Amino acid sequence: MSIVVVAGTDSGVGKTVVAAAVAVLARGRGASVAVVKPAQTCLAPGEAGDVDLIIRLAGVTTTFELCRFAEPLSPAAAARVTGTPTVSMVDVVRLVRELRESNRLVLVEGTGGLLERYDEDGATIADLARSLSAQVLVVVRTGRGSVNQAALTLEALAHRGLDLAGLVIGRWPDEPGVVERSNVADLEMLAARPLAGALPDGAGGLGKEAFTQVARHGLGATLGGVFDPAAFRQQVL
Repeated sequence: MSIVVVAGTDSGVGKTVVAAAVAVLARGRGASVAVVKPAQTCLAPGEAGDVDLIIRLAGVTTTFELCRFAEPLSPAAAARVTGTPTVSMVDVVRLVRELRESNRLVLVEGTGGLLERYDEDGATIADLARSLSAQVLVVVRTGRGSVNQAALTLEALAHRGLDLAGLVIGRWPDEPGVVERSNVADLEMLAARPLAGALPDGAGGLGKEAFTQVARHGLGATLGGVFDPAAFRQQVL
C-alpha cells in the first residue's frame, strides 16, 4: 500500500489533472485508489471541486474533501477571515492511514504550493507528507519563473528529508515558446532525474476514454505510463 502526496509549485499548475492521471492509470492496473483533498479553496458550497474532476476523469469512488473555503486564500487564511475551523492535520493523517489499509494507492492533493499554510501553527502539505512518510509528486509550470519556483520547492523537500516521487509538467502548452522549451532541461537538472511526465494543457476537459490515453502517454513508467522523457526532451529542444 502506498501514499503519494501531489503537491505543486504554485496554484493553477495542474495538480488535480495530474492526480487524476495517476489515479486512472492505477485503476487500469486493477489497483484500488482513494483520493483525499484536505482543503478546497476558491469555491462556494455546491460547486464542483477538484475531487469532482478526479471522479469524472478517473472514475475513483473513494474520495474525501475535508474542508471547503470560498475565499481565494490559503486554507489557514480563509479559515481566519471567515471565523471557521482550520483543517485538522491530525484528522487528515488518521484518515489517510485508515484508507491505506484498504487501498493500494492513496493520493493526497495539496492546495496551492508545497508550503501553503493549513492552520495557525503553520502546518503545510509538506508536514503532512512527512507525518505519513509519503512520497511527493511535484507538479510544475514551464513558463517564466517556473525554474525558480521548482528550485525552491525541491529545496524545501530536501530540507525536510522528503522523498521526491518525480517532477511532472502539469500544463504543457500546445505551442511552447523558447522559455518553455528551455526550461525543460533546467527542470530536469534541478530534480537530478528525467521528467516523470508532461500532460497537455486542457487535458482536464477531455472525456474519460481520451483522458486515459493522454494520461498513459503523459506519465512515465514509475507512474504507470509510457512517457519517454528522452524523446520528449529531443522533441522540445
